[in-house]
Amino acid sequence: MSQFTFAHRFDQVSGSAIREIFKVIAQPGMISFAGGNPSPAALPDDTVRVIADEVLREKGKVLLQYGATEGYPPFVESLLQYVRDMLKCDIPAVLPVTGSTQAMDLLCKALIDPGDNILIENPSFLGNMQCMKLYQANLIPVESDEDGMIITDLEAKIKAYHPKMLYTIPTFQNPTGKTLPEDRRQKVAELANAYHFVVAEDDPYRDLRYDGTPVPSIKSFDRDGWVMFLGSFSKIISPGLRVGYIAGHPDLIRKCTVGKQSTDVHTANLNQAVVDQFIRRNLLPDHIQTVCAAYGEKMKFMLSKLAEFPGDVRYTKPQGGLFIWAELPEHLNAKSLLDKAIERKVAYVPGTHFCVGGGHENTLRLNFSNSTMEQIETGMNFLRDLVAENI
Repeated sequence: MSQFTFAHRFDQVSGSAIREIFKVIAQPGMISFAGGNPSPAALPDDTVRVIADEVLREKGKVLLQYGATEGYPPFVESLLQYVRDMLKCDIPAVLPVTGSTQAMDLLCKALIDPGDNILIENPSFLGNMQCMKLYQANLIPVESDEDGMIITDLEAKIKAYHPKMLYTIPTFQNPTGKTLPEDRRQKVAELANAYHFVVAEDDPYRDLRYDGTPVPSIKSFDRDGWVMFLGSFSKIISPGLRVGYIAGHPDLIRKCTVGKQSTDVHTANLNQAVVDQFIRRNLLPDHIQTVCAAYGEKMKFMLSKLAEFPGDVRYTKPQGGLFIWAELPEHLNAKSLLDKAIERKVAYVPGTHFCVGGGHENTLRLNFSNSTMEQIETGMNFLRDLVAENI
């Protein structure tokens, strides 16, 4: 029992299950399918070193001084054009943030009062679920099928709960890897415009496509400014730089900017300058192509290993992203099996942690990007045998 009286906003939040698992995966010899880290080989340290040296020599005094909350001006300029070109629609305003996780925090700070309802696809990203709970929102799950959010359930929940916001990861979703089809994306935007709720379209994986055809963003169907697009350079340049952004309606961007002033004043100028140069020098296309080639091979190999699991194990077959979602026979508990897996030096994240209200104890999330092909083979063989032994 702590001697401190904590704020009630922490009542529903106990800490990230993934971060707790990270304490285990630090053990020597552990094969981890648990995180969502880029491969070390995908981190362009040499390029970042050269760019950082150049921008510090040219503008070091400016970059090492306090900056504007609105962002490092050259980066705001290049970022705005980058987002417009990527989404192929008019984007009136952008705000650089310290990772797209901060974008969600600022949206909640700007919009959510205790007791407000937020619709969220189920399952969803654990980190942003925690964020919403810290703002004391009621999380209302929207059920999914093999293609993501079910629109009929979404519309029914909108009418029943009058949400302030919908949170969705429409492309290569975390944790399932699913991608919402174009017709459903258009319907989400139409519903937001009709019922006046904000859509937080979180899309950090959209560039990590290994197969199939890109799908237009929900934002591209937005007519009245209800969709806010959350992006990140963590998965395509470096998570350590902590550079993301939020794009959309200027009124909401302004309110998020005011909220950011009391959070971290501004995102690190040097980091913004590095990403700015990646954009201006057109370095991203070739780098992303290289990263996708390697990740695509790893994903296909992990899927081929899943095909060797007992026949009643089901799993998603993404066209990109970093994750595969698996469903074991209903009588198996992925949390209980995790202890046995760790004994065999293999880790994953039980799927129940991503589900609103828990449940789904027979599910798990697998990451392939941060493992070698040899680790994928060894680790998946261990998991296959473990599942077979417990069926």
